[in-house]
Amino acid sequence: MARTAGEKPSARVLVHRELRQRIITLQLPPGHPLSENELAAELAVSRTPVRESLLLLAEEDLVRVFPKLGSFVARVDPQRIADAQFIREAVEVASLADAVTRRTDDDLTTLRRILDEQSEAADDVERFFELDEEFHQRLLAAGGHANAWRTVVSAKAHLDRARRLGLRTVSPVSALIDQHAEIVETLAASDLDASVLALRTHLRAVFEDVERIRAESPDLFVDSAEERPIRRSITVLQ
Repeated sequence: MARTAGEKPSARVLVHRELRQRIITLQLPPGHPLSENELAAELAVSRTPVRESLLLLAEEDLVRVFPKLGSFVARVDPQRIADAQFIREAVEVASLADAVTRRTDDDLTTLRRILDEQSEAADDVERFFELDEEFHQRLLAAGGHANAWRTVVSAKAHLDRARRLGLRTVSPVSALIDQHAEIVETLAASDLDASVLALRTHLRAVFEDVERIRAESPDLFVDSAEERPIRRSITVLQ
């Protein structure tokens, strides 16, 4: 039964939302053990919504459940990243064809304002990430496809973990800002070919980050579908 307007979300919905956000933002890093008892106590709920939430997250491949061993945050799967990237690139690049003809001066002003704010937030990973999300959402809106952002968001949980790992360890923030600036300037010039090239180059940079991080921290990544984890915490570099 659908919730009526004004009805509070259930404990399961709230717990699922909280745990999913912690996983995507790396507060719960890849390979981290998940205790139902500890999470229930921390979130002030019974074990039932925690258990149900972990099962839902397992369906998204964000959590792995091993019988007699426990639940763990899923390690990063490069194939899931590639799949999410394929969807994201297809949607955003397709929108550029409309953006080069439909974009307004206000659209360009907004995108440039985000660039300025990103420069100011260069030392704050989460704020920079929020602005990155806003930039791409506004880019879709400039093409008249703002609602397509929901499709992109729903597909990219695994990709977002990789992007955050990149921001924390290997990606120079200044290079990402420069890539954004190039997208804006080619859009301002109504140069579709150059805009597409700039956007594809920017979006695909995550693959280089993944390879670098994987070489330095292989324990964060899927190695074998049958791999059984060791019950210990894994620390992500800050």
